[in-house]
Amino acid sequence: MEFVHLTRQDEKYKKEAISLLQENFNCYNNYSEAKSEVEELTSPDRICIGLIEDGSLIGLIGGINMYNGLAYELHPLVIKKSHQRKGYGSKLIAVFEREVHKHGGITIYLGSDDEDNQTSLFGEDLYVDLFDKLKNIKNKNDHPFTFYQKNGYKIVGVIPDANGMGKPDIMMAKRVGL
Repeated sequence: MEFVHLTRQDEKYKKEAISLLQENFNCYNNYSEAKSEVEELTSPDRICIGLIEDGSLIGLIGGINMYNGLAYELHPLVIKKSHQRKGYGSKLIAVFEREVHKHGGITIYLGSDDEDNQTSLFGEDLYVDLFDKLKNIKNKNDHPFTFYQKNGYKIVGVIPDANGMGKPDIMMAKRVGL
């Protein structure tokens, strides 16, 4: 297993990255949209780290430099389905966090959508008693927010209706440097 910085010149890994996105995210079922995302991920102003096993890309994490380099948006994190739940995501996050810190970043943040009734926030009017609902959030159906919590990320907010009525984006963050 090795971690590599992916660039626009890595044609083999870029094709495998497109497949990973399509396999794991409904929003990339169109090949050209997935290809466009990979082109953005591998641009020089981004962090894009691939996880290689036996010569194939099995995982990918990306980061967008925001707030003059003090914060990075983690987008995306994806692991090949056959390799999920084996610790690879946590390993990619750790490498990514070190890379962000090396670049002078102090915070990593991400949004984790609930479009499929995976948390107790789904279907709720989050303009009413928001803080109580966040404090009592429940994972109903394997939502990734608990994975990020296990990796030290905290829920720092929510964007109500970000994906349609009752479909929030759960905002999470972690400090990685000072």
